[in-house]
Amino acid sequence: AGWSCRVRVADASDEAAFSVEVDRPTLERLDPGASNPTELVRESFVFLLEREPKESILGRFELPVIGRYFPEYESTVRRRLAR
Repeated sequence: AGWSCRVRVADASDEAAFSVEVDRPTLERLDPGASNPTELVRESFVFLLEREPKESILGRFELPVIGRYFPEYESTVRRRLAR
């Protein structure tokens, strides 16, 4: 049980679309108390785009996959969402 989120990222030259799966345990772990993953997914893309161009981001993935590439992902996103 969870959510399938669609994300669009645009810049001056073009646009890219992504499909991101978020399960309830991931939402509860990274954004405790949230009722939907909107802010978590948004902040996750901010995190990714700070580290790589949109063309390098997988087109379809489960949110926890980010941590395989960037070990600091979960702690960084948790801290940002706690503000």
